[in-house]
Order: sequence, then C-alpha cells, then structure tokens
Amino acid sequence: MNNFANAFTPERLQEAWECLQNEFPFAIWETLYSTLLATLFAVIIGLPLGVLLVTGEKKGIRPLPSSLMGFLNVLINLLRSIPFIILMVMIIPLTRLIVGTSLGTVASIVPLTIAAFPFIARLVESSLREVNPNIIETAQSMGASPMQIVLHVMLPESVPSLVTNITLAITTIMGYTAMSGAVGGGGLGKLALAYGYQRYRYAVLYLAVIVLVVITQIIQSFGTWLAAKLDKRLKNK
Repeated sequence: MNNFANAFTPERLQEAWECLQNEFPFAIWETLYSTLLATLFAVIIGLPLGVLLVTGEKKGIRPLPSSLMGFLNVLINLLRSIPFIILMVMIIPLTRLIVGTSLGTVASIVPLTIAAFPFIARLVESSLREVNPNIIETAQSMGASPMQIVLHVMLPESVPSLVTNITLAITTIMGYTAMSGAVGGGGLGKLALAYGYQRYRYAVLYLAVIVLVVITQIIQSFGTWLAAKLDKRLKNK
C-alpha cells in the first residue's frame, strides 16, 4: 500500500512526465509497428483460409475433401484455444529460427501472427457467410467460376463486414502486444510492466493504459466510419 501511495509523490509524477516525453513515443511506435505488421501477415494467411472454410464446405461453391476441411477446422480451433502468453512461450524455438531471437518487438511479430491468423480466418468466414446466397446462385447460373465468384461477388459484397472484423482483429492484436511485454516483447506493454509495475512507478503504468485505450478508440472509430462509408446499403438510403 505504501508503494502505491509513494508512486504518486511529486518526484514520481515528475519521473512519469519525463518518461512520457522520452520513452512513450518510441514505445507507441513499437506497438503500432508490431500490431500493423502482425495484422498484415495474419490477413495474408487468414483471409484465404477463411475463404476456404466457406467455399470448401459440403454445400460450398468448391467443395473440398471432408478430411481436409476437418483438419483445417481442428487446427484453427486448436490455435485459438491456446492463451497468447502460453503460445508465445511455446513457439520460442520457431521465433528464434525465423528472426534469430525471441526478445524484442520484431520477435513478437511471429507469435502475434500465429495467434491472430486463426482469429482472422474465423472473422473472414463469418463475413462471407453474411453474403446473400441468391447473389452467389445468380453468378453460378451465369457460368462464373468459383474463383470469379470469390473475387467478384463474395469478397466485394462482404467488404463492410470485413473492414469491421479486421478492425476488431487489430484492436485484439494490440492487446496481445501489451501482453507480450511480460515475456520479452517491446512497446507499451513492456513500458507498463518494466518501468511501471516492477519499479513501482504506477503513474507510468496508468499512463501506458490510457495511451493504449486512446489508440484503440481511434482505430475502432476509424474502422467503424470506414465500414459505414463502404456499406452500399447505407448509400442507397
């Protein structure tokens, strides 16, 4: 209790202010860098995987073997069920193999991507299932191939939902980056834990949380605005 009270003395608050000026800009950059890069890699893997989950099912436009679909579903569910911190520790050998180290911002991108792509695959699957089946049937009756249906019908029709879900994924991955600070990652999570919690500088800890909340709100608000802008149903009203 005394440590908590002492964390808000004028001297500690001055230290927090100096940390805000000197340490926070780079920590914010590290957080955004790892979040956006991990999201990009996760979308590259998760988007086609989500498409396969919809198009490859028994009644899909391009059915795949049930054994393959079962394997994909089990793999995605398995990766999604592992808590991020445990996953990050489990794949340390893989992280070292890919980037040469298991510590730092760059290293955290590997587990962030592995944790995020199954989540994005499910979000993409959900978005594609919202597409009106009558539109797909019309495209099929006109002789469109499965690839044409995916590229020119399913994905364009689901853009607003995809934007909303990818925005959700970005904010979720940002939360993962904060957790990665506990096991060697960089960014605001490391700052909050290493400089704030472990050194009893609780003002720094709360400042890091506030900055994370503000960034998340900005990203979420922009994603909501963009999804509404791209929604043809709202344009027609």
